[in-house]
Amino acid sequence: MIKEFKEFIARGNVMDMAVGIIIGAAFTAIVTSLVGDLINPIIGIITGGTDFSSKYFVLSGTAPEGAGLQAARDAGANVFAYGSFLSAVINFLIIAFVVFLLVKGVNRIKDATTAKAEVVEEAPAGPTQEELLAQIRDLLATRAA
Repeated sequence: MIKEFKEFIARGNVMDMAVGIIIGAAFTAIVTSLVGDLINPIIGIITGGTDFSSKYFVLSGTAPEGAGLQAARDAGANVFAYGSFLSAVINFLIIAFVVFLLVKGVNRIKDATTAKAEVVEEAPAGPTQEELLAQIRDLLATRAA
């Protein structure tokens, strides 16, 4: 079992996946900052200066009047945090769009590389040794005649 595990870990796909997960985690932090620091304030301006990510309404229990989302949760209220959900949807859409652009760019580079490889054709092959000998024979035969 240990031998099989070592073989599994040694495969390139597992290492590629690990690198992808690490880069994905770092990328998630960047997107979270993009949404929280840049996009949500713009949405807040459009919606009248409100912080959209802290929008909620109380399903059961009580929350202090005008309390933020975390304060309502700390008070024990059961809240429907639609603002957090919409922020998560925005995060997902941004990540999906950026991944789409990355895949599109990689495919374009791959296609360009493939096209260049196809353009490079082999030089036409010269005559074979037998063909050269036949030409020499024919030339000698015409001179002798």
